[in-house]
Amino acid sequence: MEVPALRPTAAAGPPAAAAAAAAAEEEEEEEGRGREAAGRRRDERSLEALSLAAGGGGGAAAAAAAAGRQLAEGRRATLASALELEGTVLREGRLTQFVANNLERRIRLSGAPRGEPPAAAGGGGGGGGGSSIPAIDPGALQDVVALAGQVAAQVDELLRNVHCGLQALTALSVGCIQTYRDGVESLGEAADLSIRAMYALVARCEELDRAMQPVPALAKRIRDMKGTLERLEGLCK
Repeated sequence: MEVPALRPTAAAGPPAAAAAAAAAEEEEEEEGRGREAAGRRRDERSLEALSLAAGGGGGAAAAAAAAGRQLAEGRRATLASALELEGTVLREGRLTQFVANNLERRIRLSGAPRGEPPAAAGGGGGGGGGSSIPAIDPGALQDVVALAGQVAAQVDELLRNVHCGLQALTALSVGCIQTYRDGVESLGEAADLSIRAMYALVARCEELDRAMQPVPALAKRIRDMKGTLERLEGLCK
């Protein structure tokens, strides 16, 4: 920091001038010391800012985020306390639900025309409420009645068609079920007959096997007779 130069004082002069010069020098020295202290404070703040930016940025961001959350929570608490006076407040985590008291009356009041008193908006007046309803055209009512009769006739015809269709589908379903039942019954009978025939065939095969038991002995005797005839034929030659 720069230190202001001291003004040279006169070696000789009246005492009042010397005192004034000394006071001016003291004031200038105090101003210089104040400027030097202010410069040091600015340098210290600059160093702190640089250190926070270099290594402590995360802490500052966290502190700012915490301050923002506290502010938001305070606003939500203030809003919830204000809403509790007008209805029911339900809190589920960060979600806040509000149900107003006299909701139906509030809806009616909000739907009332501007300038109309709340009693008329509630629908209780007879003369004032009736004046806002236009006159009904009798011809329109007759047209509505005629169209309603046509719609009723068409609905009746549609129901009859549906009834007939359901009956046809029911009859077809019953026929399919009966056919399936008959097929299953005939298949069971055929399978039963096949099993009986197989058992009969097995029994006949067993009987044939028992009847063929003497055949090997008979074949051996035939071979012996054939050998004997061959020897006799050789002797006769």
